[in-house]
Amino acid sequence: MAKKLMKGCEAIGEAAIKAGCKLFFGYPITPQNEIPEYLSHRLPQVGGMFVQAESEVSASNMIYGAAGTGERVFTSSSSPGISLMSEAISYLAGSQLPVVIANIMRAGPGLGGILPGQADYFQATKGGGHGDYHCLVLAPWSVQEAADLVQDAFELADYYRNPVMILGDGLIGQMMEPVEFSDDRVPIKEIGPKDWAATGWKRDGRPRAIVNSLYLDADTLETHNKNLMAKYDEMKANEVRFYEDLPGEEFDLLVVSYGTVARVCSTAMENLRAQGLKIGLIRPITLYPFPYEAVSKAAKKAKAVLVFELSAGQMLEDIKLAVLGAKPIHFYGRTGGHLITPEEAAKEMKKVLQGQGGAQ
Repeated sequence: MAKKLMKGCEAIGEAAIKAGCKLFFGYPITPQNEIPEYLSHRLPQVGGMFVQAESEVSASNMIYGAAGTGERVFTSSSSPGISLMSEAISYLAGSQLPVVIANIMRAGPGLGGILPGQADYFQATKGGGHGDYHCLVLAPWSVQEAADLVQDAFELADYYRNPVMILGDGLIGQMMEPVEFSDDRVPIKEIGPKDWAATGWKRDGRPRAIVNSLYLDADTLETHNKNLMAKYDEMKANEVRFYEDLPGEEFDLLVVSYGTVARVCSTAMENLRAQGLKIGLIRPITLYPFPYEAVSKAAKKAKAVLVFELSAGQMLEDIKLAVLGAKPIHFYGRTGGHLITPEEAAKEMKKVLQGQGGAQ
């Protein structure tokens, strides 16, 4: 299939359709508005349904009900909108319902601004809502990868019966790049029958399906939590994804970043490598489960680690857990919607290489 020039949000919407999703419930908020806008006219063309709810709270409970029938369901929002959905996301995880959620992050906190940010990392990876639960979190660095990961996300959601979040900043939602959707894509997971879905038990004589996250007996709830933890352990064992570009077994600096910031850092790194500097890059693709082992192994080959984020330092905490003090860790972040330029990134890399940066 030929490549098509698409905005990131539009590619995410089309990818959901390619994955077999026919149900979208959401509410507009910048900078992800092109996702619902695109799906509002595209879904009816494939026999699907688009519903603009009266709020993010309403939309998040609509996806709960729709997912309970076993259908592939999608919603999208940005930062404060995801905050409003957090209670329902906890219910979805507690009820083991598969949904895909796209968060095209804006700058915060509060209403913040509509420019790109990465300060929803904690919200996405450490729960966001209440209770012991996790979303599987995927972070693309290009429009093509966003489209690919959305299709993977629906299969992962069905396989694990768990919410999967696509975490991209506003830049990836708004920029345009060529995208290709393969007609012969091979599924990454084999999905069994959805016997758990509430589709009408009288129709086929099977046992009644109950979709629920309420367990009033302490022992029953603890057993349920242990089952969820076992599922998250399976994710950690089988779903960790990362990209690395390391210059050998020993080098001077390891750069860690994710999303579009990693693209900026990659450009800066290539420019400095051309000057003879030994710099490596590792980019987490799954933010949960986080590639702790990969970061740890890469850090052992470097003299120092430098973390870049569009935040005050959130992924930084996971890098510290991965490195465990074995090497000095430096940090450079921008907030307020400011982007990091390749020149800026290169300057910070040089500072650390020259021993001028203060370790965390």
